[in-house]
Amino acid sequence: MSARKIMIIRHAEKPSDDGKVQGVDKNGETDKEELIVRGWQRSGALVRLFAPRDDKFLDPRLAQPKTIFASGVGEHSKSLRPQHTVLALSKILGETLDLSCLKGEEDKLATKALGAAGPILIAWEHELVPDIVNKIVGNTTTCPQKWPDDRFDLVWVLDGNGGGWKFSQVPQLLLPGDSDKPISSTAQT
Repeated sequence: MSARKIMIIRHAEKPSDDGKVQGVDKNGETDKEELIVRGWQRSGALVRLFAPRDDKFLDPRLAQPKTIFASGVGEHSKSLRPQHTVLALSKILGETLDLSCLKGEEDKLATKALGAAGPILIAWEHELVPDIVNKIVGNTTTCPQKWPDDRFDLVWVLDGNGGGWKFSQVPQLLLPGDSDKPISSTAQT
C-alpha cells in the first residue's frame, strides 16, 4: 500500500548560534544537539495536533500518523532534535519511530515514505525539507524551495490522489508567536 498523505515538519526549536539560548536534554542538562525549552514545549503540543483526544483535527488536512520518520544520528548530523520533536507523539500513538534514514539520505527517506503505511509524518532538518518534497512529487515547483531559519510552526502536507500530489501548508498555531502565514515561494533563509 502506498502512502496517500505525507505530512512533514521541521524539528522544533534549537539552540541559538551565539550560545545565548541553549539546548537541554530530558534531565535539564545542557546539550547543543538537543531542543531548547520552547522546542520541548512544541514537541508536547504536537501530540494533540496529530492525535486530538476527540478525533477532531484543528485542520482537516491533518491526520493521525501511522508511520513516523525522523532523521537518525549519523556522520552528517549528531542532532537529536528531529527525533525528539516527535518522540512523545510516537509514544502516545504506540508507533515505533523510524530512525533508519540519516541526514543526506533523503532519496532513501522518500522511497520509504512512499511505501509505508499512511498517513506518514516526517520530522527533518529544515534546509532539506524542500528536497524531500521534490523527491516525492518529482519536481521543484510544487513547494517553496527554502524553509526559513526562523519558522518551526508549519506542517507541509502532501495529499496523493493517484494522479499526482496536492501540496498545502498548515499553520500549527501551538505556541505564542506562531504565525498563520505560509512560507512563500520566495522565502529567504
